[in-house]
Amino acid sequence: MMLARRWLLIATVLLVVICTNIAKAQNTTRCSSSCGDIHISFPFRLRVDPQNCGDSRFQLDCQNNRTVISLESKKYNVLEINYDNFYIRAIDPGLMNQTTNCTIFPNYFTTDVPSTSPFDYFAPNIPIIYVNCLATVNSSRYVKTTFCGSKNKTLVSNSSQSHSYVAIGEDMSISDLAESCSMEIVAWASGRGLSGDNTTLSSIQDALRYGFELSWKRTFLCRECEASQGNCFADGDGYSCSHRCYDDTGMDLPLPCSIHYYGVLTILYGGIVLISLLSFRFFCGFIFLIALIVYKWRRRHISMYQSIEDFLQTQSNLVPIKYSFSEIKKMTNKFKEKLGEGAYGTVFKGKLRSGPFVAVKIMHKSMTSGQEFISEVSTIGRIHHVNVVQLIGFCVEGSKRALVYDFMPNGSLDKYIFPQEGIVSLSYKQMFDISLGVARGIDYLHRGCDMQILHFDIKPHNILLDENFNPRISDFGLAKLYPTDDSIVTLTAARGTMGYMAPELFYKNIGGVSYKADVYSYGMLLMEMAGRRKNMNPFADHLSQIYFPTWVYDQFNSGNDVQIPDTTDEERIIIKKMMIAALRCIQMRPVDRPAMNKVVEMLEGDVQLLQMPPKPFVAPREIAGDVIETITISSEI
Repeated sequence: MMLARRWLLIATVLLVVICTNIAKAQNTTRCSSSCGDIHISFPFRLRVDPQNCGDSRFQLDCQNNRTVISLESKKYNVLEINYDNFYIRAIDPGLMNQTTNCTIFPNYFTTDVPSTSPFDYFAPNIPIIYVNCLATVNSSRYVKTTFCGSKNKTLVSNSSQSHSYVAIGEDMSISDLAESCSMEIVAWASGRGLSGDNTTLSSIQDALRYGFELSWKRTFLCRECEASQGNCFADGDGYSCSHRCYDDTGMDLPLPCSIHYYGVLTILYGGIVLISLLSFRFFCGFIFLIALIVYKWRRRHISMYQSIEDFLQTQSNLVPIKYSFSEIKKMTNKFKEKLGEGAYGTVFKGKLRSGPFVAVKIMHKSMTSGQEFISEVSTIGRIHHVNVVQLIGFCVEGSKRALVYDFMPNGSLDKYIFPQEGIVSLSYKQMFDISLGVARGIDYLHRGCDMQILHFDIKPHNILLDENFNPRISDFGLAKLYPTDDSIVTLTAARGTMGYMAPELFYKNIGGVSYKADVYSYGMLLMEMAGRRKNMNPFADHLSQIYFPTWVYDQFNSGNDVQIPDTTDEERIIIKKMMIAALRCIQMRPVDRPAMNKVVEMLEGDVQLLQMPPKPFVAPREIAGDVIETITISSEI
């Protein structure tokens, strides 16, 4: 009797669960709502709908009586939901009010179709590229237009110097752009929105107004198959479900179908037996392999450390003191105060037993070759100049390497060129004195030693300032030593920092690499010091001001002075002298740039005696275009 009651209770519970699930399923399919003129039903749901309505992965919002879908944290307006063909059509909000007079910018910049995981990639969407050119383009692929409504888009100017185009970007990459053209932004539209000829502005604007499409066909039709651990695959216009790994044998094995296909399971069982027989030999071989790897690794690193030791012992003319690593730890109070971090090491503040503060650079262990360490020690160890940082000592213990420098209490120059909150601003007289000191330091590196020293990384971050704001050139990790009679040097790869690297490091046909590469870097630094802004500013008010040196040249060439607010007549003369000298230093061809001793003479001389140089190259994209990785716009949906 008790057993019968138990079975009755179990049956009742199961019936309640089944009925509840059926009721939930019915409620899920019967739920429907609307927002504006968009009808919303399964699998879609509004955020305010009951929890049992629709699929949470297909959640929509209703804002100001307009249906909105969130894709990759961006909101798009829904134009249509086609339940028969399983696609939803949406549009960037910025493209809603497209007019025939001009082409409006989208709100969002994405190089791929906006999407998220529930949607699959079978909708025929195409990219529409907004292009800005410095010269007229004669190509049917480029459709002339005027850009408008550019919210937060300051890269585009409709001045007479620029030309605006739109183009269908299918099968097109950045490298396919016409010369002097740059891509401003990409919008996406469905191929269904193109009405015939795609070389007319009206056709492209119709496509932008039509929006892009996303399909949920596979997700919707395969949900039951995948829930039952089946394999859902395309079959004509629909999808089919296969459980072949169970159907062939009738066995319900807890293994993925891919393992059980075509008798692979039998091979697996045979492999297990074979592995069992050979396990002992495999184990012994594995232990031997690990021992061999450890031996090779230790031998290689011991050899590397020995090479550094041998180098330092042969350099008997090096003045710096050799410290132990325990002394380095004590000096920095166990690396308590971190000053900064660069590509080759981390810098900590320290104090010598005699009292003075020092900067201790701990080299990264990833620099396994030790070449950066050897380069700094061999270079700075032989330099004694008021405008070059002084190397006090070094440490080499196995993989541990450190350099000890004079401490520069005012930090690096970059925070004074580009003012930061809490940093005292320097006067133009102080900035000029710093620039002159840097020029003298570079001139000393090029001509003042028995070897010619090329720095290859002159930039604001590598100019340190002492307590009196006297400049010191630092960070010789990329420096190279050459005989003084070598006018052209050999490099295996470009080195330096983008924005300060000389063009001959990329283009060999404009001249060989020489000390003129440092002159170019100094010119870019000098221009930033004079203008107190980055040479490249994509957010400038006018297109002509995006690349600052070209804008400065155009002002001087037109007989105008560069107007900088709150400057005296004396400061304006200093600024003009610095800018003209900078323009001479950043000439495209190395042969057109002056040597550093000539630059020092320019800065020390009368501004009226300085002659305007030829115009430098138009923009840095002409130099960097061949070395920056090409971004390909995907059109495979």
